[in-house]
Amino acid sequence: MAEHEAGRHTHTQHVQEPPPEAWVKTELARHPQRPYPMDFIDALFTDFSEIHGDRAFGDDAAMSCGMAYFHGEPVMVIGNLKGRTLKERVARKFGSPDPEGYRKALRAMKIAEKFKRPIFTFIDLAGANPGIGAEERGQGEAIARNLIEMSRLRVPTIATITGEGGSGGALALAVADRVLMLENAIYSVISPEGCASIMWKDAAKKQQAAAALKYTATSVRQLGCVDDVLPEPDGGSQDDPAQAMAIVDEKLRYHLGELRALSLDDLLERRYRKFRNIAQFYTTA
Repeated sequence: MAEHEAGRHTHTQHVQEPPPEAWVKTELARHPQRPYPMDFIDALFTDFSEIHGDRAFGDDAAMSCGMAYFHGEPVMVIGNLKGRTLKERVARKFGSPDPEGYRKALRAMKIAEKFKRPIFTFIDLAGANPGIGAEERGQGEAIARNLIEMSRLRVPTIATITGEGGSGGALALAVADRVLMLENAIYSVISPEGCASIMWKDAAKKQQAAAALKYTATSVRQLGCVDDVLPEPDGGSQDDPAQAMAIVDEKLRYHLGELRALSLDDLLERRYRKFRNIAQFYTTA
């Protein structure tokens, strides 16, 4: 009897707790077969004509911008590029743009504004490139410039977070009239590994950090940081990319139609009010 009890006790000690939901979502957002921004652009838009270079330093391989058609309407589409193979990933800095990438994106947005074309951005990046060269060429300024310029663009803007939405690198493409987020995506000021390293001095506590950051689609929607959460196929977008594309296509058409119905003054006023009111908290005595 004692041996049986001891064996049962030993077995109980080895039962592992399931990972928190936030970490499950994180692994889905980072799934290597998950559709990337360029996959969505290729599937949902036609006649894509890429714009290269920032007219200041170079052409960032981690950022793609270009004119295209969305259901017959001329638009501007912008997305960061991760790459599938190791060679592509290294060339594109694993999808983390340099300042010239953000300046290229802003140049494309200004072209869209000039010709009165709606702007669609697609985001799946862990953050802007933190390298020395990027900092030397003004990474912080480039991101800040995008924030202020996107806030006053005189055309409808829709941003879609398809995987990871990391820090200012993502925000520099997401100051939009409508910010959409796939249900298994994440949107946060910092990665869970980075948060754990700062708060607990231990990157291994990443699952605990993921839960604390409240960066899943449901939590971010409750904070008012995104306008719509898009459902995904069972198991995630990587299990049925065609269905995921169809869902995103329908939602983009719906939100663009709503924005098209607004006057320019109303559009700008609503955008301003939205970002002024995000994540406000009130306490009472």
